[in-house]
Amino acid sequence: MGNLLYIIAVILIIGWLIGFVGYHLGGLIHILLVIAIISIVLRLIRGDKI
Repeated sequence: MGNLLYIIAVILIIGWLIGFVGYHLGGLIHILLVIAIISIVLRLIRGDKI
C-alpha cells in the first residue's frame, strides 16, 4: 500500500511540474501542436503508412 501511495505522489508531482512549466511556456504547446498537425498532413499526402 505504501508503494502505491509513493507512485501516486510521484505522478502528482510530475503533473504539477508539467502544469507549472506549461503555464509559463503556454505558447510552446501551440507550436508543438502545429508541428504535429503538419507532420500528419504531410504523411497523409505522401501516402506513408502510419
